[in-house]
Amino acid sequence: MKQPSVRATPRRGADAAASGARNPPVAAVAAASAPAVRHLLVDDSSEGQRLDNFLLRQLKGVPKTHVYRVIRSGEVRVNKGRAAADTRLAIGDDVRVPPVRVSAPAADGAAGDAPAREFPIVFEDEFLLAIDKPAGVAVHGGSGVSSGVIEQLRQARPGARFLELVHRLDKETSGLLLIAKKRSALLALQEQFRQRSSEQPMAKVYAALVAGTWPARHKVIDQALHKYLDAAGERRVRAVAADHADGRRSITLVRVARQLPGFSLLEVSLKTGRTHQIRVHLAGAGHVIAGDDKYGDFALNKALARGTAVKGCRFDRMFLHAAKLQLRHPASGEPLELAAPLPPECEALLAALAAAPAGVAQ
Repeated sequence: MKQPSVRATPRRGADAAASGARNPPVAAVAAASAPAVRHLLVDDSSEGQRLDNFLLRQLKGVPKTHVYRVIRSGEVRVNKGRAAADTRLAIGDDVRVPPVRVSAPAADGAAGDAPAREFPIVFEDEFLLAIDKPAGVAVHGGSGVSSGVIEQLRQARPGARFLELVHRLDKETSGLLLIAKKRSALLALQEQFRQRSSEQPMAKVYAALVAGTWPARHKVIDQALHKYLDAAGERRVRAVAADHADGRRSITLVRVARQLPGFSLLEVSLKTGRTHQIRVHLAGAGHVIAGDDKYGDFALNKALARGTAVKGCRFDRMFLHAAKLQLRHPASGEPLELAAPLPPECEALLAALAAAPAGVAQ
């Protein structure tokens, strides 16, 4: 198979999808409306959860008795094997969900109300779609979000037989997001995310702007993290001791890309992929990410949004961007390097900082 091109995006598949959206064949419409087998990737937000509770959360509108029935019948599979209702899930598990029809109100509220939307394409072929996700868009619906990237893409591409998220990005984070277009591609890419070994050179690199001057010698953060729920029931993460009973070892690599007045632009690589890992690690080191509304400096965030922190520039999002992704193509095995440029608002903030060395109010 020919090695995939990083820069040139095949448009034929996208054009065909757009044509299908305008005038989809009857068979495609029927396939889109009928229930289909789904493959769900377990991320760290569902780690340790019982299979039955995981499915009840994912299959809103499906009667509880039916959920337990498909589990008992063996139609639900975890990593291709039968699993009991009390099976505890682990990160990276592939949960096969058989075709189930949700109740009409739930279906309408989930996929039916999702606006059809395409996103900037970085790479696409018959196996894989890589998009540049904007900040402020969730990757999937749930937890108060009616729809996300995956639901909107499915609405925009009703003829697509298979579209599944390979991994996640925080709603506030922009940048590279992978969607599998075949089940074989999903499983191959999930395995790369799990392994991250020399044979499977998966590497994710983020651009982050943090407050203060990051010490160039501080290149590795090896700090265990623990997830918990705050008083409002929202998920949060904190750094804990290495021997903490509920802590998980987490490693982040940091390189200073550019020093700016009052800020540092960092290139951050992940050796592990924990919830909010970059945000908590950088904040714990004393350098919060600009615009981070969970772990950041709220006074600084307000000043950035008002345009008083950096003269002549208003910035009202988190400066964390998934900029580069190295992986092997799920079908050919050839190395694939993807890149998403910084969004215009991030570039504008950097330019304003460089042009006004005295304009930072810390």
